[in-house]
Order: sequence, then C-alpha cells, then structure tokens
Amino acid sequence: MAQIIEKYFPSLSDAQRQAFDTMMRLYPEWNARINVISRKDIDNLEINHLLHSLAIARFVEFQPGSRVMDFGTGGGLPGLPLAVMFPETEFLLVDRTAKKLKVADAVARECGLRNVEFRHGDVAEIKEKFDFVVSRAVMPQPDLLKLCRKNISAEQHNALPNGLISLKGGDLQSDLGNLAARSEVVDIAGWFKEPFFETKKLVYTPV
Repeated sequence: MAQIIEKYFPSLSDAQRQAFDTMMRLYPEWNARINVISRKDIDNLEINHLLHSLAIARFVEFQPGSRVMDFGTGGGLPGLPLAVMFPETEFLLVDRTAKKLKVADAVARECGLRNVEFRHGDVAEIKEKFDFVVSRAVMPQPDLLKLCRKNISAEQHNALPNGLISLKGGDLQSDLGNLAARSEVVDIAGWFKEPFFETKKLVYTPV
C-alpha cells in the first residue's frame, strides 16, 4: 500500500490509489528480471522513486490538455507517477534503452494509464512540442536544455511558463553552470519530511 504517498496527497481518487499500489507491486517483480532501479534500493521504492517523482506535482499542477515529455525515463520515472496524478495531461516517455521502456510500458498498462506514450530512441529524434520537459538526474541542466529546447512549445497552457523541470541531488553549482541565474531551485525537503529528501532539489528553468 502506498501509504506515504497518500499522506502527502490525501485527495487521491480510488483509481489513483490503486495505480500507485499496482506500481508498488509491479516494480519489484519486474526489477528482479530487468534492472531499472538499483537492487539495493528497490525496498525504498515508494519514497525514493515514486514520491520523489511526485515532487514535480507539488511544484506545478499541469492543466488539462498539457503535454509533457519525460527525457531519459528509464523504467518510467518520473513520468508514470505524474501520469497518475494528471490523467488529463499527455505524457511521452523517451529512453534509449528498450528493455527499460518495456518495464515502463507493462507498468502503465497494468495501471490502466491511457495518457502515456513511449518512444525508444534519442531525444534528438523527437520533433513534437511540449509544455514541459521533465527529467530525473539524467545530465547537467545546460546539457539537458540544449537537447530539448527545440521541444518546448511557445504556446502556454499553464500558469507556470513552459520549460525544463529536473529532479537532482547534491551540489548544483557545477550542474547548473550558466543557467544558475535564470533557474529556480527548490528544496524538496520543504514538501516531504523523510530523510532521503534532505539533499534533494527540484530545478526549474523557464524557456
């Protein structure tokens, strides 16, 4: 049971609760076959992976009709938990490793998610436009933005200007580089009180 998620998001619908419970069951099963989460960390799935992904849901409420691309999704994080939270937002999950996308696709189907698509390949090949690109510790923010800037739409659907949202940890000085002055850095520990989040940050760079 995803009890900690429910503690921070008490307004979940029955369908959302069931989806998170399904993720809690499926990820360990799949991870035994295809390693998408560190084997020593799979016991911390709810806090370190699902709830961590949902920090983005605390930062921005995607409006219906928004489009979001998850760059380097791996086994579906942060994209799948966000797709549960925002059923009227469309998500494209992109990764270069086919076997990881296989896990994400299986989890999405079992959870009944109809607002998610998957793309195997490099983000350079993606031509579509999105309101936001999200990512979880894939690469430094300037490198991420250089690759996905072309995919961020000029058309606005949300109160927050379109841009790049990343989940990161540790010292961000070298990570942000020339984007430091125009990026917003939020301490996730301000939202979630578990010790894991003490060094975790959300970084938002508008485009």
